[in-house]
Order: sequence, then structure tokens, then C-alpha cells
Amino acid sequence: MDNSIENRVRSVETLFQNLDVEIIEFQKETKLGCMAGCGKCCSTPEIDASPLEFLPWAFHVFLKGLAEETLLELEQNTKSTCFLYRPKSLAEFTLGNCSNYKYRGLICRLFGFGATTDKYGKLRIATCNIIKEGQKENYDAATMAINANVSVPIFTEYYMQLSQIDFKLGNTFQPVNKAMKTALEEVLQYYAYRDFPENYKKPI
Repeated sequence: MDNSIENRVRSVETLFQNLDVEIIEFQKETKLGCMAGCGKCCSTPEIDASPLEFLPWAFHVFLKGLAEETLLELEQNTKSTCFLYRPKSLAEFTLGNCSNYKYRGLICRLFGFGATTDKYGKLRIATCNIIKEGQKENYDAATMAINANVSVPIFTEYYMQLSQIDFKLGNTFQPVNKAMKTALEEVLQYYAYRDFPENYKKPI
């Protein structure tokens, strides 16, 4: 099996593409959606993630020739909120956006439109109170629907698929900024004794 960085990145990106399709269908069916400009979930401190879900991001940063610089920024960063989150202001910290949305992690994609199983075996949509309360009618209907016949992305299933790409990196859970740091270190270590990809951009 090809365990190169490029192959693992492609595999994770394919998983994300499949999830995006499933989420779009779920949103069409349930009419649930995030409020424009809301960064409430991103502003939550100490979100856990696996390094593998940020491997595409780390590889993208590496190709731009910014891996060492970004790694240093992460090492010096003292905030517990996501490194990629850009709040509107300190006063309006729960309003903002992701600075690299295309390369956000699996947890960022699943939260809001993915489900977990409770102790009674029922599926529950893992989402925020803004959606639960602000879109209560749709949320309640969606909760009933996913336990009947409507398809919904399930957290454990997607994380299981992720771990099959790289068992170690997919099963290690760390605070999100540490996970990004580990992903960058994985890419840098891989290319320490290998030729760089053709599309690598040398830093100026």
C-alpha cells in the first residue's frame, strides 16, 4: 500500500468530498443550516481533533513554502481556540470565519450536520444551541427523520473511515492546534529526506 503523504492526503480529501455530498443532501432534506457569519462553534476552546484530518491543510501549507513559518506560529500561539478561526473582533468573538475553510478538519465538517448515537441507541444530531433553538421545528423534525429513514452522516463511521487511511494519525486525538502542529511535523519529517513535489513553492 502506498503510504506517501500525497496518497494519504488524496484519501482524506476523497473522504471529505463524500461527506460534503452527504451533508448537502441532509441539508436539503431537513432545511437545517448555519447562520451566515456565525463562528460560535469555532470560538469554542479546546476542540479535539486528529492530526490526520488536518493533513490536507498541512500539505497545502507545505506546498506554499509556509510550513516552517506556520509551525513556528503554532508553537508560539497561546490561544486555545482554533488557529484558523478569525473572529470579527474581540467584542464579537462568536462572529467570524475560518481562514482556510477549504482545508478545515473532519470535526469542523461534521459538527452541526452529523449524528452520534445516545445510550438508548437513538441518533442525535450533534449541533449547537443556535440551530436547536433558532430552527427548533426543523431540528425536531430532522431528529425524528434520521431515526426513521433520512440518511445522516454519523461521526463514528467517518472517523472509522479516517483511521483506515492512517491508523496512528487517525486515532490520535489532541487539542485542535496541537493536531495541526502534529500534521505539519508529519509532512516536514516525511520530506526531510525526500525530493519535494514538483508544485512546491520555495519560500522567498
